[in-house]
Amino acid sequence: MKAIIKYGFAILIAITAISCTQERVVPNGVAAPVPEDKDYQFETTPVWSDEFDNVGAPDASKWNYNVGAGGWGNNELQYYTSDNNAVVQDGKLSIEARKENKEGSSYTSARLISKGKGDFKYGRFEISAKLPTGRGLWPAIWLLSSDNSYGNWPNSGEIDIMEQVGFDPLNIHCTVHNNVYNGQRGNQKSSSSIVASAVSDFHTYRVDWTPYSIKGFIDDVPYFEYTNDGQGYTTWPYDKNFYLILNVAVGGNWGGANGIDDTIFPGKLEIDYVRVYKLIE
Repeated sequence: MKAIIKYGFAILIAITAISCTQERVVPNGVAAPVPEDKDYQFETTPVWSDEFDNVGAPDASKWNYNVGAGGWGNNELQYYTSDNNAVVQDGKLSIEARKENKEGSSYTSARLISKGKGDFKYGRFEISAKLPTGRGLWPAIWLLSSDNSYGNWPNSGEIDIMEQVGFDPLNIHCTVHNNVYNGQRGNQKSSSSIVASAVSDFHTYRVDWTPYSIKGFIDDVPYFEYTNDGQGYTTWPYDKNFYLILNVAVGGNWGGANGIDDTIFPGKLEIDYVRVYKLIE
């Protein structure tokens, strides 16, 4: 009997040890599976895309606009319009920041969003773009939570596919923000890469987002990775729908850190295509 009890106890310990390697306890006390790198792949045909083959305003079936001023949480100076700051011509989208007055603001620009028309949970996001240059400009290609399930920014997360500031135009950044790691605390998770022809040529900016990690690439060369630590939404709110944003800000906490050169306007972000590929589960 003692042998049987001892044997049974050993089995229990073994099962517990195996269980501990497969689960973690997240902050709310609920056991969660440990994330695994499953060598995730993506479909080869986009599930959502815009090749910008029309002429005039961006495709209304794919894009909405954020409109207005107010700083946008970063003390930015532009007024975002739904007028002609974003135009499609010659197979490309141009988002143009201008030095002009608009309802109390000294600058105008555009901020296109796919919310409600392109919302995604995981995927490969690939954008071909040529970036502006000039002190005071702050272009970005990024993702925000569609429904803020975990609360307002930064709790529900942000994924910056490409971010650049005009006073350092060849330095390209890929970043994530969340409850634990974010710009308010100054500990956001980010990597940078120098692209010598970022303002003269088109380059492909890409993020591969899976349940395991978020990886950033420039022209298919990896330079950023943030891994799911299994601790729940405070570090991994990236298990909900997100939508795309394309914009050029003027000034702001980062873009305007070295002031604004009013001689560089208009400043233009050009985008050749946006393609989203579905994760193969």
